[in-house]
Parts: sequence; structure tokens; C-alpha cells
Amino acid sequence: MPKNCGQKWWQDAKFGMFIHWGLYSELAGKWQGQRTDHIGEWIMKHLDIPVKEYEKIAEIFNPVEFDADEWVELAKNAGMKYIVITAKHHDGFAMYHSRCSKYNIVDATPFRRDPMQALAEACRKKDIKLCFYYSQAQDWHDSDGYGYGPVPDKEKNFKSYLEEKCKPQLRELLTQYGEIGLIWFDTPMIMSPEHSREVADLVKSIQPNCLVSGRIGNEFGDYMSTGDNKIPALPYYGDWEVPATLNDTWGYKSDDHNWKSADELIRLLVKINSRGGNYLLNVGPDGKGNIPQPSVDILEQVGQWMKGNAESIYATQPVPVFPYDMDNIIFTHRPQRLYMHMFDWPEKINMMCLANKLKKVYVLATGEKIPFTSQYIPASKQHRLTFQLPQERPDPVDSVICIETEEDDVLFDSLDSL
Repeated sequence: MPKNCGQKWWQDAKFGMFIHWGLYSELAGKWQGQRTDHIGEWIMKHLDIPVKEYEKIAEIFNPVEFDADEWVELAKNAGMKYIVITAKHHDGFAMYHSRCSKYNIVDATPFRRDPMQALAEACRKKDIKLCFYYSQAQDWHDSDGYGYGPVPDKEKNFKSYLEEKCKPQLRELLTQYGEIGLIWFDTPMIMSPEHSREVADLVKSIQPNCLVSGRIGNEFGDYMSTGDNKIPALPYYGDWEVPATLNDTWGYKSDDHNWKSADELIRLLVKINSRGGNYLLNVGPDGKGNIPQPSVDILEQVGQWMKGNAESIYATQPVPVFPYDMDNIIFTHRPQRLYMHMFDWPEKINMMCLANKLKKVYVLATGEKIPFTSQYIPASKQHRLTFQLPQERPDPVDSVICIETEEDDVLFDSLDSL
């Protein structure tokens, strides 16, 4: 069972932007004429690039087209409330100015700038929560980090890595950029419960309100992250999120054009929210610092839908009694409001049974009133309802119908659409 993270901003946000960006972005999925068949940010491992050869990528990594304001504006316009960016991925390279390791974007590249500082300023201006991804266990550049070289992980001095690199870098991230919403840890590998606790406690000692993701390991996280692109089949109570890709990779690959459509993303967002989760959707900027144009175009389309329907996403909860799984009608709710996400458009809702008395029904995005009839059945203590829907479908993807009720709880008995 997921925990309750205790942070209302995260519980209400429901939609965030994940950003995977690093030296691997410069390679774009290709090394010395060989293309990786795997995700872009794992190219060092999957193509067995030696550490010294991989280090040389930093000498040419110069993302001069990076614009923090553009990135944050894109997230804001898409309806996202927080950004999680890779401050250090498994390759061990710090995408910020780290004083405890020269292997960072300021000291080791011709760029000579700290993009995390720029993002922190842009996020403050746009009221977006800045969060950092940090690979706390795997580090392919540190001899004591898990995943490095031929030495088995169990034979490494992992404590040394924690004390000399992991913890110092976490202190930097939590003291150099203002308030941080969360630290998104990943792949705990064989971290002991003691090590997970130490890292989680360090975060809280510096910023008590900063969340710790479930992938810290050993159940020390504040909330649960599912497997990549994995959505629970039924409502799942407690705090959790789905980290997901927009195409097939996280880090940039120039040959990955398998983009999800805006229609697909809206449906996934609603499905995840209806089951109680947050949707953390990834973009992978290239080596110059540009978010791929297809990502931009798709997120802008999602943002257009969010403009009129965000109320049915933010701060919503699973329906207390979940109706049978339907492909074309999905529900979200908040107190005294039930939202019907209509992915098809029937002529009418023939019968819907609620325990609560209705106040009004309308199209959320436009306010257009929807006529309905209600019959109370004393024996079952139900209100049997019929809605007459507008002839024209309000939205080509997801038309949201808002049902306002007199009581806070929304309890289903049945639904029949024709």
C-alpha cells in the first residue's frame, strides 16, 4: 500500500514533466557508427563504452540552445505542475555545478554554465515546483558505485561512494537552488535498509518538506513509483505516480519517432488520475538543449485540452465505488463533483444510479447545461438518472461532463450508456 506523502502540492498536482538530459543526449543513441537498440541514457552501459572514452563526450557537449524559460513555459502550458530533471544519472555526470566532483557540466564542458540554476529561476517565476532526479546507487563513473566496471557490486565499498560523492552532491542540490519539491531516486540495486535510511534522512535534515521518491529503496520513500509506463489496473489508494515516456526512450535518440499522440496522452492522464496516481511524463532534450519538436507539438495539444478541463484533473481522487471498467467513460471526482470523461459520444446516458442527489450537470469546458431526469428509489436509496447529451460532441478527444451533487461522496451503483 503506498504511503501518504503529506505534501498537498504533490497530491493535487497530478501531472508533471520528467526531463532526461545528459552527456548521452549528445550521442543521440549512436556511438562510433553503432546504434543502441535500448533506451538512450543507457548507451554507455549497453554499448560498453569505456569510462575514459565516455568522459571525452564532455569536451564537445555544449548545449548553447538551452533555454530554461522555454522549457518551463512548455511544462506550464501543458498543465504540468512540477519538473523532475536528471541532476545526475547512472553515467555519473553532474548536470549542475558540483564542487565535490569536477565531472560536471560547468567544469568539464565548453558550456560552462549551470542549467539547474537557470531552471530554478524559471520555475520560481512560473510557480512550477523544481525537483531533481539523482541516481543514488548506480554510478558508472565511480569505482565504488554500483554498476561500475567488472568488480561485482557486493565487493565494492559502497559506503565510501555514499560518503564521498552521493551525500555531498545531495547536499549541494538541496542548498544551492532554493526549495526543492522532491528528490527522485532510482534503481536502489542492493542498497541496504541502513543506506536507504541514511540517504532519506539526509534529505529531510536539509529540507524537511522535500519528498523522497519510492525508488530510494527499502520502503523509505514518501510515495510509490510504479514500474516505467506501468498503470495499475484498478484504483490504488495512497500516493503514487507513473513515470512514463512520450516515445520509447527517456534520453534523446535521434531515430526514435514512435511518439504517443496527444489523444493517447490525455486518455493515459485521465486513466492514471482516475486510479489515484500522478502522471510524470518525460521529454528528452538533445545535445544542443532543444526539446524535440514533436514533443513540443504534442504537449501543446495536451495543454489546449487542459485549459478547459484541468478542474477534472487537479486535486481529484478515485471514485469511492468504482464502476466496472469501461474503455470509453472514465471518472474522476472531488467533493461534490463527479467528472465523466467521455471518449465516445453516445446520444444519451440511459441510466446512471447514484447515492447522491444531483444539483446540476454541464459540459465542463463550456458550461453548457445538460438536461437530466432523476427518480429516487427508496428501496435501494438510489437516484436513477438519465442525461440528454448535446447532439454535437464538445471535444473530439475527451468531453468532460461535470455532475454536481449535494453530498461530498459520490457512490456508484450502475451505469448504462447507449
